[in-house]
Amino acid sequence: MKISNLLDKTWLSIVSTTLNAQKKKYLALLLVCLIAVGVFTFTTTLFGHIKRTTKPNLHKEKRALMGTYVEVISPAPEAAKIVFAEIERIENLLSKYKQTSEIAQLNKAGSLAVSKDTAYILRKAKEFWLKSDGALDITVGPLLELWGFADKDYRVPNKTEIKKTLKLVGMEKIVFAKDDNMVAFRLSGMHIDLGALAKGYAIDCAVKKLMQHNIRSCLINAGGDIYCLGNKFGKPWEIALKDPRENDFIDYLKLEDKAVATSGDYAQYFIRKNERFTHIINPRTGSPVTSEIVSVTVIARDCLTADALATAIFVLGKQKGMDLAARFQDAKVKIIEQKDLTLP
Repeated sequence: MKISNLLDKTWLSIVSTTLNAQKKKYLALLLVCLIAVGVFTFTTTLFGHIKRTTKPNLHKEKRALMGTYVEVISPAPEAAKIVFAEIERIENLLSKYKQTSEIAQLNKAGSLAVSKDTAYILRKAKEFWLKSDGALDITVGPLLELWGFADKDYRVPNKTEIKKTLKLVGMEKIVFAKDDNMVAFRLSGMHIDLGALAKGYAIDCAVKKLMQHNIRSCLINAGGDIYCLGNKFGKPWEIALKDPRENDFIDYLKLEDKAVATSGDYAQYFIRKNERFTHIINPRTGSPVTSEIVSVTVIARDCLTADALATAIFVLGKQKGMDLAARFQDAKVKIIEQKDLTLP
């Protein structure tokens, strides 16, 4: 064999081996790329799905209504618009600070043919007044003005002033017509304040509107009056209870289709000579409530009941208050006294 032929065969063998090695290298690299693309696609699909199911969107909106901020939280983007519209409608009927409202007109004129909504809440107010033995009384308006809670010009009136003003207080002094929605005061100078009921009723009306629109998951918070409609993605809504004296929370509630409201001596008050005067007036004495109770939280089926009971129990005191709550099905009460806050 010639040397040239031998060299040719050797060269061809080397070239063939090199080409095979490179081919295998390229095939291996291509395989790795295909696997990487497949893994990336699978991972993106898998974890993209997990992200959508574990972190769904909650829409949150807040608006100033009824003398406080109303917050709406719901998966439904249209929920807030529905809630705000309904609460504003009720505010335009029941707010004593809006001169065109039915309550403002009734307070001014002393008698008025009112709408169904206003007639309903006034009759419910009388019902709570009777059940609470007068502890919840919407006719305390003159007393709130006397103590300066209406215009924030706080003062401590004398006994003579209180006694005189008490003559204008009492639900028995309101006349309800049997055949229509005419409401009238028996005495000139009377006026009503629905601060203990209006927000709760407005929230209940908003919840009904949401359900009419097939919205079954929403939290409405109107300055501490709260309704938890349905649940939050399969879990109860979690509500934090404020510490009455510290900037902290003392408990957490997990609620579904329930309302919660709190009355306390820390919401509105003034201090004179180291004495705290709360805005919650005892209709019998004509003075702010003085007791060991600092706050009352009530869980109920509807916000109107929770709102009313929280105020009534605060006025009645612990034992009589718990007796009252026992008359309302499913109502639960948490009372915080001063001694509870001083425990180590």
